[in-house]
Amino acid sequence: MFGDRRSRIYLGGQIASIFGDTALFLSTAVWVRELTGSDGAAAATFLFLTAPALASPFVGVLVDRVRRRPLLIIVNAMTGAVVLLLLLVRDAGDVRLVYAVMTLYGAASTIISSAQSALLPAIVPEELLGDANGLLQTVQQGARVLSPVVGVGLFTAFGGGMVAVVDAVSFAVAVVTLMVIRVDEPTPSPRDRTVSVRADIGAGFAHVRTDPALRVIVVVCAGVWGALGLSESVVFAVVSQGLGLEPSFLGATSSLQGAGALVGGVLSARLIRWRGELRVAGGASAALAAGFLLWMLPDAPAVLLGSLVLGAALPPLVVGCTTLIQRRSPDRLRGRVHSAFDMALTVPQTAAIAVGASLVAHMPYRALLIVMCVVLAGAAAVLLRAGPRVDAGPLGPDPAG
Repeated sequence: MFGDRRSRIYLGGQIASIFGDTALFLSTAVWVRELTGSDGAAAATFLFLTAPALASPFVGVLVDRVRRRPLLIIVNAMTGAVVLLLLLVRDAGDVRLVYAVMTLYGAASTIISSAQSALLPAIVPEELLGDANGLLQTVQQGARVLSPVVGVGLFTAFGGGMVAVVDAVSFAVAVVTLMVIRVDEPTPSPRDRTVSVRADIGAGFAHVRTDPALRVIVVVCAGVWGALGLSESVVFAVVSQGLGLEPSFLGATSSLQGAGALVGGVLSARLIRWRGELRVAGGASAALAAGFLLWMLPDAPAVLLGSLVLGAALPPLVVGCTTLIQRRSPDRLRGRVHSAFDMALTVPQTAAIAVGASLVAHMPYRALLIVMCVVLAGAAAVLLRAGPRVDAGPLGPDPAG
């Protein structure tokens, strides 16, 4: 993969952008907390960042109607400029500016994510898509471990403005790499006037329904991401009720999840070449169930081991899903299919996070873990059974749009 100049330059730019993004996310919340003294105001930063993801279906249409490389250049350049508005923040009265920037940042991230996924098959050969997605997932997980430390360190030493400048530079690097590579993109297809706007927006979901592999993985992974959403609340009960430890122990669980994710990211492409996307996703779901089973034990080493397993399982699952979508979606629908997949997972995960916060206060956390394990084990069984039938099967019909 690195022997190909285009792949090397493009992925290098994306890696730089990933580190800049991750450094900004946490340090911005810390900044708002310092300005206002409010935990709620700090948490709202993430709400403004994630809310634009609800527009994913419309973003998918945009990505499929224009050339992805120029779109990425424009959006990356504009986002880098928007981030620099954080240099104007001085006191608590400027928190609204932070929220506005994070909302625009979230909208840009939604566009960039869909466009990157749709463009990658035009840059990287199909047989190397798993390697490219595995590399990006490895870097993303590594950045989650390292970048927050760097970002908060820069914030502590130089203030939030410096973090904004670093992130803007990372966007500039991404723009330069996109400008210097040559991409042979197919001409975007105009909207079919005989197709309704609603059908045009929903063409990604329509393609998922007609392709057996995509239908299986989207439906099953909606349940998997719901279980992962519950874990966001359950982990606090595992530490406080199950182990009787302070919340600071979460730092150890997060670190081990990050370490496991690095290993999982490195192995993802090799596993996909060996067993295929669906079976790798099924094995990863089974590993997630095993990790959560370990969380049920009132033993700190067992919980830490479970966290390591959970971290290692997630990248193969994500890489398997992403590669399958890229491989089994026609170019003219790839943005909408990616957005449909993103929406199908984001909604149950967000709902599970909200519901989990209430459930964990009214029922034993181990009961929730059992529910999560049952869902994940069922998902693993379906994916492992479907894998041999559809991993190399024919593509579904190409719906109009």
